[in-house]
Amino acid sequence: MSRPVVVLNVVGLTPRLLAHMPRLRAVADGGFTAELGTVLPAVTCSAQATFLTGELPKEHGIVGNGWYFRDLGEVLLWRQHHALMGGEKVWQAARRQRPDWTVANVCWWYAMGADVDWTVTPRPVYHADGRKDPDCYTDPPELHDELTGKLGTFPLFTYWGPGAGIASSRWIARAAEQIMAEKNPDLTLVYLPHLDYDLQRFGPSAPQAARAAAELDGVLGPLLDAARRRDATVVVLSEYGITDVSRPVDVNRALRAEGLLRVHTQQGMEYLDPWVSRAFAVADHQVAHVYVKDPADLPTVAKLCAGLPGVAEVLDAEGRAAYGLDHDRAGDLVLVAEPDAWFTYYYWLDDARAPDFARLVEIHRKPGYDPAELFFDPAAPGAAKRRAAVALARKKLGMRYLMSVVGLDAGARAVRGSHGRLPEDPADGPVLLCSDASAARERVPATGVKGLLLELAGLRPEGP
Repeated sequence: MSRPVVVLNVVGLTPRLLAHMPRLRAVADGGFTAELGTVLPAVTCSAQATFLTGELPKEHGIVGNGWYFRDLGEVLLWRQHHALMGGEKVWQAARRQRPDWTVANVCWWYAMGADVDWTVTPRPVYHADGRKDPDCYTDPPELHDELTGKLGTFPLFTYWGPGAGIASSRWIARAAEQIMAEKNPDLTLVYLPHLDYDLQRFGPSAPQAARAAAELDGVLGPLLDAARRRDATVVVLSEYGITDVSRPVDVNRALRAEGLLRVHTQQGMEYLDPWVSRAFAVADHQVAHVYVKDPADLPTVAKLCAGLPGVAEVLDAEGRAAYGLDHDRAGDLVLVAEPDAWFTYYYWLDDARAPDFARLVEIHRKPGYDPAELFFDPAAPGAAKRRAAVALARKKLGMRYLMSVVGLDAGARAVRGSHGRLPEDPADGPVLLCSDASAARERVPATGVKGLLLELAGLRPEGP
């Protein structure tokens, strides 16, 4: 007889932060706490793919939150199509034993098109005139109105950007409760991003981090109560731990200064030109994939990158293989930052020539991750907030608008937390809590999460 399992992905949770989260600690009171291994890069998409498949990036293909699509000639981050993730998923393994096993995916990544029973994922309304309104995607379609009818519109602008805060995680938690009550899935996957925000803004050592942990713990209380009423086994895990940083590393600017990275110009704005660049980097927190057009340039590029302050490792083909990152999507070189450093995507040498999207919350057009999107421009926060107010007024009038609020170098210098490296101290790494003591162990590798979930559901991890 199988038992329902609820998996709470509490992003950024570490043993240190648990001190401020009594409701989460209570999950393990009758169960266990384990150190949770992660993968390189220790970022959302790669970690989630490993949890769900039991495989490393070299096998499932998710080498970061985005990469250079060589066949398209474009850098694309935060894609949503499930087909991008290879490997057998935990529910596919379960259905070989129980074909009727049901799954709800509430905001885990690569959800669109997944062969699960209920899907909820953030998805704005992209209007033809360029406006963007908050919303979510669901499958089946009727689930959309069932959720928004009770919970209101998904609060997209608190899910990311300068306004990111608890409202989005609260909505996700309440949606999961509603789905559990009305659909009764065997496996419920819930993604809760709240700790990501202030830990990146202020660092995990700041008082804001403790407050964010306590705030999220309060939101999770009703969800944990709902799981207990179903007699579900609860698993709480995290993808990575966020550590203090103080140094942005402008790897693309260094490549450009050596004539390796090229741009093209339109209306005075510079755009990365991956088609003709000899080398460029896709920055992803504390890891950067460097794509090198001509293998003959690899020694030159590797030497240049190794000499940059803030770069701890330059992984060549052998180095990538050692970390299970040897996949065609990965960079020809992979850079790992020093513990107090992280990589920007910036490639322009003069802010006046930066593309207009650089100052926007624009996760799909930037050729790399940009944590400066979490701030109103630190160089002039008052002016940035006034621009935001004008943009919102234009939006309410049905007019086109630009939410130009993100700082460039000032924004990068304001970032105080990052992740992506493998943790040096388990207290700063991911953690796993489980309410079932019978499955207790001291450590769970990231590749072991899939098997653990099958075991907790009363299924054979090895399949039929």
